[in-house]
Amino acid sequence: MHIVQDVLDERAVADQWGCDVPVMGSQNQDVHVDYQRALFPEAPDLLLPAYMLVISFGLVRVTQLNGPIEIAPGTHRMTKEAAIRAVQSGQIEIQPVPLEIGDVLIRHPWALHRGTPNTTGVPRALVSIRYVRHWYADSSRESNKIPQAIWRSLTPQQQTIMRFPVED
Repeated sequence: MHIVQDVLDERAVADQWGCDVPVMGSQNQDVHVDYQRALFPEAPDLLLPAYMLVISFGLVRVTQLNGPIEIAPGTHRMTKEAAIRAVQSGQIEIQPVPLEIGDVLIRHPWALHRGTPNTTGVPRALVSIRYVRHWYADSSRESNKIPQAIWRSLTPQQQTIMRFPVED
């Protein structure tokens, strides 16, 4: 959280979470970015400070065999089209990100990336949480409601960081 808050500010909130789980037989995803919506449609290529980050961690060890995420470094500061051209031409190499249990991957969602095939018989779970500046909101995903019992078990500080609906 210290890194997230240093980049986004101390009022950053978690507003989305998910889990990617490739299984044996999965394929390479197309190289893509997440959540790219221009804050200013009249200037879609305007480079702005980060207003969201994605934090990921494996529930199992992530190796080359079980489908690591691959990321093209530096492409978050390029237009999507220029980044795709740079990766396709080989100017920027997409790199696998292996993770040990306890490792945390912090990435900008506009960096080109993809999921890769899992060639093992064990599903590979990678949990991702999106943190945003407190003023940012979009409807790019639906969020399940947090059960009241879980919400009440959180500290006030934890509740402040969570921007998820809570069951009535």
